[in-house]
Amino acid sequence: MSTLYLVSTPIGNLEDLSARAIRILNEVNLIAAEDTRHTAKLLNHFGIRTRSTSYYDHNKGQKIGKVLDALAAGDVALVSDAGTPGLNDPGYLLVRAALDAGHTVSPIPGPSAPISALVVSGLPTDQFLYLGYLPRKAGERRRVIEEVEALRYTLIFFETPHRMEEALADLEEILGDRQIAVAGELTKLYEEVFRGSISAARNHFKDHPARGEYTLIVDGQNKEDKLWEEGDVRHAVKSPPYSQMPPSQAARELAEKSGWPRRKIYELLTKTDE
Repeated sequence: MSTLYLVSTPIGNLEDLSARAIRILNEVNLIAAEDTRHTAKLLNHFGIRTRSTSYYDHNKGQKIGKVLDALAAGDVALVSDAGTPGLNDPGYLLVRAALDAGHTVSPIPGPSAPISALVVSGLPTDQFLYLGYLPRKAGERRRVIEEVEALRYTLIFFETPHRMEEALADLEEILGDRQIAVAGELTKLYEEVFRGSISAARNHFKDHPARGEYTLIVDGQNKEDKLWEEGDVRHAVKSPPYSQMPPSQAARELAEKSGWPRRKIYELLTKTDE
């Protein structure tokens, strides 16, 4: 049986395409690309003449069968516009289909935006959670953040420039003023990594508007703090200073100290009189 190669491509600097990736892209019978026009620039730069076809989110239903037909005749490479295919794109569907059909699936390691941002962030790398793009809608975005606020993993998100301000505001309100690294243009001429508190990041991007897509690396729940017992939390919400604060402020501050999710504390604060 033939092989589906998952070939990582540069996230900016073309020098990051490995020698093995170049060889595989030359040897396969077909390249399945997220955007054939974008990939053509990379292929032309390295003199690769392999035939390509598009495979992306909106045509995956029609294209999986065609790619499997190509695999029946020989090896195929899957590439995304930048980075490692299969992360935050429909590549996993093709991988599953190839495996079910009995083909070998093999990675050609290389650039990855979330991993590159993580290792330069200055935040813990021993345990992390990758969550892809934050949702566009504010309510959905806040729910996603609330679901991970008590986790002690370093958190990785993608964000677009026009939603950066709202995303940082939601992160600060729900998670507290944690440490964050915001990475953009990695491996390119104007590479930028902002490191500091979330509030400082908000101020930075007010003065330096975001351009291009960014990777956000956010510190997890404080790993030094012991999670409070439920009785201690219930006592705190009924006592000063938290009982004298607006519920949203009290929930945020108490969540930072107790290790409890802000949402659960807010529910306790608003139900104390029942």
